[in-house]
Amino acid sequence: MTAGLFQRIQQFYARQMRLLDNGAVEEWAATFTEDGVFDQNVAEPLTGRTTIAVAAQKRVDQLVAEGVTRRHWLGMLEVEPEDEHGVVHTRYYAFSLATERGGSPRITASTYAEDTLVRHEDGWLVRYRHVTHDGTD
Repeated sequence: MTAGLFQRIQQFYARQMRLLDNGAVEEWAATFTEDGVFDQNVAEPLTGRTTIAVAAQKRVDQLVAEGVTRRHWLGMLEVEPEDEHGVVHTRYYAFSLATERGGSPRITASTYAEDTLVRHEDGWLVRYRHVTHDGTD
């Protein structure tokens, strides 16, 4: 794996999480393939951009109604070398933080995630994301 690939993948995740945290749900969902899967061990898998976007919009709307700002923090990223088909596998830890108006941030989720990314134009799309929430297995 090259340093350039690692940096491009980090940039992908920074943009992807910023889109979600800023409530740009349609743009965030567009970072998944049309048939992409968002699978968590605490909920039924979501399949397809539209289904992923609808679920994300419900959560964003709920947070806005509650006056909560949400942020995601990804770290400990591992990137496997790209294969001959332009597929990259990644693993990382992620925290979800919530801050109520006038309050202090608190961690609302600690997770381990594995993604399958595929090349798309000048970037990447998530084909499959599996998220395991700590303390649930």
